[in-house]
Amino acid sequence: MHDPVAPARFTEGGPAASAASLPPRPAPPAFGEVLTRWRYRLWPDHWVGEILSKRWTETAVPVLLLLLVVFASGRVVPNFYSEVVLSDTLRQAGEVGFVVLGLGLVMIVGGIDLSVGSMFALTNFCALMLMHVLQWQVAAAVACTLLFGAALGAVNGILIGYLRLRAFLTTLITLIIFRSAYEILSLSWSTAIAGSVPDSKVWDFLGNGSFLALPTVAWVYAAAAIGGHIVLTRLRAGWHILAIGGSRRSAYNSGIAVRRTVALCYVASGVLTAVGGCFFASRLATAGADIGVGMEVLVLTAAVLGGISLGGGRGSVAKAMVGTLLVLLITNGLTSMSASGGVIRMVLAGILIVAAAVDVRWLKNRNRIISKVYVSPTYHRLPPAPDCSAGSAGPWAVNNRLRDVSLIGLGRIEAPEDVILDRDDNLYAGSRHGDIIRFFAPDYERMEVFAHIGGQPLGMAFDRDWNLLVCVGGMGLYKVDPAGQVSLATDETNRSWSSINDDSRLRLADDLDIADDGRVFFSEATVRYEMHEWPVDGLEARGNGRIVCWDPRDKSTRTVLRGLKFPNGICIASDRQSILFAETWGCCIKRYWFDGPRKGQVAMVIDNLPGYPDNINLASDGNYWLALVGMRAPAYDLAMRMPGFRRRMAKRVPVDEWLFPNINTGCVLKFNEAGEVLETLWDLGGENHPMITSMREHRGYLYLGGISNNRIGRYKLPEADTGFSQYETRWRTA
Repeated sequence: MHDPVAPARFTEGGPAASAASLPPRPAPPAFGEVLTRWRYRLWPDHWVGEILSKRWTETAVPVLLLLLVVFASGRVVPNFYSEVVLSDTLRQAGEVGFVVLGLGLVMIVGGIDLSVGSMFALTNFCALMLMHVLQWQVAAAVACTLLFGAALGAVNGILIGYLRLRAFLTTLITLIIFRSAYEILSLSWSTAIAGSVPDSKVWDFLGNGSFLALPTVAWVYAAAAIGGHIVLTRLRAGWHILAIGGSRRSAYNSGIAVRRTVALCYVASGVLTAVGGCFFASRLATAGADIGVGMEVLVLTAAVLGGISLGGGRGSVAKAMVGTLLVLLITNGLTSMSASGGVIRMVLAGILIVAAAVDVRWLKNRNRIISKVYVSPTYHRLPPAPDCSAGSAGPWAVNNRLRDVSLIGLGRIEAPEDVILDRDDNLYAGSRHGDIIRFFAPDYERMEVFAHIGGQPLGMAFDRDWNLLVCVGGMGLYKVDPAGQVSLATDETNRSWSSINDDSRLRLADDLDIADDGRVFFSEATVRYEMHEWPVDGLEARGNGRIVCWDPRDKSTRTVLRGLKFPNGICIASDRQSILFAETWGCCIKRYWFDGPRKGQVAMVIDNLPGYPDNINLASDGNYWLALVGMRAPAYDLAMRMPGFRRRMAKRVPVDEWLFPNINTGCVLKFNEAGEVLETLWDLGGENHPMITSMREHRGYLYLGGISNNRIGRYKLPEADTGFSQYETRWRTA
């Protein structure tokens, strides 16, 4: 445990922090510190990490490359921007794009298909045979061709999905088989196909028609792309495909039908390839020997260049579309420069090697690269802490009033971050196991699980109907009715337009209080990190937190205040038009007006605490109780002014060995709205309540909670109102 006299050692500075006698202001920072402050304020280090961590950045690079290729094509290809050339390019892109979509689906599930070129040739032959030779109707011919493509894909699917053969070797063999079958068939029937042209406007419309100045194939491809995007991102089947590609064993252990899903992906690839074959057949009506030759290299390059991972588990329809356009424009540009087919294939193979190398290296080192730039500490200077030594004057002088508090639930509850009592004097506290525990009055020996939520319950408050509103770390704001039934209040808010990070989801709802009209104001400590990563947010010392309001009348949620340094405790002020809230890493208490003539304004109440503030609650005399979750230390204050040191520490040192403030000395203080500290309660040795995170006054006692504790403290207040109950008093007087 911590030495009882430690606070005198790490709380150096001036006199007591009260409205009448504040500690002296710090000396102006040195020139080097000024440069450091402005360097970390102006240079957006954290934006780089945010951008690299987004999945869309993997598509952004191919899109930029596509823009460059479009610009280059306009300079190389004659009349590139003319309607005729663009229409022809879209027709080719649609035909090849269907094949890329099919191969991309197989790659996302963790496979590969080298036989797509041969399947394309066979389905093209099938469509021509049915339309030109057998004179079938278009609908029947297309349907039969799609079934034929599904059958070809099913061959690969059964061999790879169910028999678990190696995808590369299997599709290499089927490539040879399908190509040989096509060469035999085309040799026998190519003359008959060329000698008979079907008289069908529908068939001609598929190949050469247009609608609203866009080719038919472009419209069909757009519809297929939208459907594929919905499947991959919104439906269970798509999630299963991504899960299998990410980790086949984990997907199997999760109950996903791995073999069937893999087989169906190959079937879908065959169908999509057949769609491309139908459009190609209707446009060119040829069954030449070179149909589909080298297409596997073309579509594989398109998929990888677009950003679909060779390792599986990563990919999208947008990436397939971008890759298709990239490769098609490159090949068309080379063709316009009179490059031979061999040269074009060599260029595509070279691009494929480079793209594959980038994909593998990025996939291997992505998390490492992001971790080096994502955590981005900034300059944060605090004034010298108030003097808390035992001999100092004023309310900060250390004492040992919390040493002998009685203990409730010792060893039977873990991590009671907040505590609260109901009208029957029963005591409620959260548990790290995701439960809300109820201790029954009057002796609090008997306990039960009042409600199971699943996440870590943090701040709690009762509304007028004695529903318990709970902030749950990583989950949002929840409501528990008097019968213990749990329901979601809100888990998201409006996204800020200027934020790179998607801050609509509530990551760390922390503490709350309820206004007279039922609106719930709660703090979200950070929008960048999850609950278990809160020390990283403290290391950054950026304004990542916010205050959010949930209105039960219309179920709306909106952010009312942003840019706060780990906002924590929330308490409705005496005017019922404002809230007091704590900024933990700012070591201060502020006031925000949500109604009235000062609506939207923020004012400082206490600007220099000797520790890190947490929950705030009402006292029976109209003042407020505040918990200090940890005490400041000179070394840590100095580190806050050294962002480079903290960045190196985050990269090189395990989290449990980081430099931390002292969290072994518990402290609770009482203050008024003028910012005067009226009294302090200390537990110097940390034997009862290290890292105090909350306190609640109720009928003459102060109940203490702590997220690192395995008990709840009960302290008899000498001069408190024994009839005071925070929520009974508030709702009675509201």
